Amino acid sequence: MCGIFGIFDHNDAATITALGLHSLQHRGQEACGIVTHNENNFYSEKRLGLVGDNFTKKDVINKLPGKYAIGHNRYATSGKTFLRNVQPFFADLAGGGLSIAHNGNLTNSLSLRHKLVDKGAIFQSTSDTEIIIQLIARSRRTNFVDKLIDALFQIQGGYSLVVMTGKKLIGVRDPFGIRPLVLGDLDGSPILTSETCSLDIIGAKFIREIENGEIVIITDNKIKSIKPFPEIKCRPDIFEYIYFSRPDSELGGKSIYQCRKNFGIELATESKTKADIVTAVPDSGMPAAIGFAEQSKIPFELGLIRNHYVGRTFIEPAQQVRQFGVRLKHNANHNCIRGKKIILIDDSIVRGTTCLKIVQMLNNAGAKEIHMKIGSPPIIHPDCYGVDTPKQDELLAAVKKNIKDMAKFIGVKSLSFLSVEGLYRAMGCKKRNEDTPQFTDHCFTGDYPVVPIDKALDKSKFDQLSFLSNVNI
Repeated sequence: MCGIFGIFDHNDAATITALGLHSLQHRGQEACGIVTHNENNFYSEKRLGLVGDNFTKKDVINKLPGKYAIGHNRYATSGKTFLRNVQPFFADLAGGGLSIAHNGNLTNSLSLRHKLVDKGAIFQSTSDTEIIIQLIARSRRTNFVDKLIDALFQIQGGYSLVVMTGKKLIGVRDPFGIRPLVLGDLDGSPILTSETCSLDIIGAKFIREIENGEIVIITDNKIKSIKPFPEIKCRPDIFEYIYFSRPDSELGGKSIYQCRKNFGIELATESKTKADIVTAVPDSGMPAAIGFAEQSKIPFELGLIRNHYVGRTFIEPAQQVRQFGVRLKHNANHNCIRGKKIILIDDSIVRGTTCLKIVQMLNNAGAKEIHMKIGSPPIIHPDCYGVDTPKQDELLAAVKKNIKDMAKFIGVKSLSFLSVEGLYRAMGCKKRNEDTPQFTDHCFTGDYPVVPIDKALDKSKFDQLSFLSNVNI
């Protein structure tokens, strides 16, 4: 996940970036940072926690002068949550200052880092993003863009980047387009950001998506586009549509909300069950539940209420608080649930522990029957492109393998998943083409567009080289 944002040549660059990051908060809540440039110097402010808790204060924004800025919301997959791992990163290179913000994950980061450390490189963080900076710094090319291209040809994985130098703002999207990146405009100031929703909050215009394998270079004179990679069919991550992106964003010319609603419509077509009401696990299950209710003619009700004012910082510190678990974020609407046969909709099941607790909550509220339906196929393979999913032996669908066993574990009368073909129909595709699948759907199919080669590396040998010994990939 992670959210990235950059703006070029605007008098309120830091403030605009903070607003953009606020609208991308759903993509990462662990930390946030902004780097600005005022034609003379770079300025950096990084904080653990939420954007609204850190960058709404005038004294912090005043420390970030300049008309150029990039920002980042952190969702950790590579490197633990220490301040040294918070982006954007800044480095002074031979050709001048460089700042970079990265969304995604490099599948060959361990092997690259192993080689770089062996050649004498010194790392200040355990994030895979710093590898890109090291590769740029070591490139023998003279032009900065050429140095960047040199580095990009050495990395693999799913990524989008926003890079800022003293004269340029650069956006990069990986060759498969796994991670998103869009171009916008605010009164003549170009913007690069993860999602269209961050353009809406500042009143900016959506120009277009950055294409897969494209590098966009923004300078005072123009916006230039280059495509150094061999042409490959775009395969955006299907989970952007299922869960990651905000429902009011658009991706690939499609409304995220409408896609999620379509998942529910297809689910109702594939899985017919008699019940009194349809309800959802808020908020991510809501659009699919609305679609399911619309197609099945079963009324939709708010059977679960979410508390939007509880975050990770409140849940984590105290054991006596942590035991309340899901109840801190969700509560059953007793009058709506009591004595009813319920169809419960969620977007996906990973470990199944959250589902189990929610089902227990609904049973305690007096539900007569609970039929759980999931608006995506079973997750049987882990992710390696920027989502912190567990190992395969921790995925419920991979462990249980049988839907009846999964239903028994969760405690529901029946359990249904949307089929892979149904998923593609909901996306407006006739079917999944095995030769050229339209999306990155490896979590369901095991079809990884970029093979995670680090799986073959002996991680223990790498850990001996790491001065922190806590690389978390």
